[in-house]
Amino acid sequence: MDLAPVPHGRRTQRAPALPVIDILWLTAGLSCDGDSIAMTAATQPSIEDLLLGMIPGLPEVRLHHPVLAYKTGKDFLQVFEQAAEGRLEPFILVVEGSVPNEKNKLDGCWAGFGTDRTTGQPIPTCDWIDRLAPHAWAVVAAGTCAAYGGIHAMVGNPTGCMGLPDYLGWKWQSKAGIPIVCVPGCPVQPDNFMETLLYLLRHAAGTAPAIPLDAQLRPAWLFAQTVHEGCDRAGYYEQADFASEYGARQCIVKLGCWGPVVQCNVGKRGWMTGIGGCANVGGVCIGCTMPGFPDKFMPFLNEPPGAKLSTTAVVTYGRTVRALRGFTRASLNKEPDWRTQ
Repeated sequence: MDLAPVPHGRRTQRAPALPVIDILWLTAGLSCDGDSIAMTAATQPSIEDLLLGMIPGLPEVRLHHPVLAYKTGKDFLQVFEQAAEGRLEPFILVVEGSVPNEKNKLDGCWAGFGTDRTTGQPIPTCDWIDRLAPHAWAVVAAGTCAAYGGIHAMVGNPTGCMGLPDYLGWKWQSKAGIPIVCVPGCPVQPDNFMETLLYLLRHAAGTAPAIPLDAQLRPAWLFAQTVHEGCDRAGYYEQADFASEYGARQCIVKLGCWGPVVQCNVGKRGWMTGIGGCANVGGVCIGCTMPGFPDKFMPFLNEPPGAKLSTTAVVTYGRTVRALRGFTRASLNKEPDWRTQ
């Protein structure tokens, strides 16, 4: 290892150079591009901080995103072609949108990206995944569509689409031994995605261990708790104080909220700069971070079956607690007797 001169005549080992990491963002899956839009709103960290090298200790990052790139056409595709041929290393492959089943029809393709120079036909998205994934240092599924199929994978859809784990295999690992990293959300919560990317970059720099994932391949620290556990309205549930109409401040579980069982941190994290979040602003949780979304959560806005049992069980206890707390609050809203003597 090279030695570098330092003040006062001392000599020390020079830190090894960090790798330059390319991020290849494939938006050619079946999606609305909402995850791309959400990502630009992140602040912890922001995409600008990452690309401008504002965070110490990280590799230099080069993002290749079809919406944000200056290059177009063949010039933009060049880096994808290099990566597919194994001539770009290391790189992180980010896939947005569900992966169609290109084998369930006789001709054509459901989704494509770029044009085959030999045939003049679109290059199917699945072909890109097949060519890029084996060479990727890590593969990230951005949003629920890429992670588990999402809206496009509803029962009866003609595309037979699926999430990356179903396409590549739930036990699949990158050349660096990293499983598929799924960051679900419809769309993905901006800081959840960027924090996950930040973790992977720290791992690449040797300053963080392998990323901890749950059984559904989600970053464990982001999806360990339910919406209900971080919800502004959770205290009302305990007191059996349930909203009967939209716009009320009470717990909205009877209006169709699945928050008590859905693993998601948007209640605590908010949506942008700590503000917002579905239930926080009165929108019911429809389970968009879960592999069973949307089929298992439909019809939306109907009271979940489990909520009928749980809310019935808590009614007697909750109403009693609410009444007792009201008496105590009334007492505490009065000055001590000795102050008025």
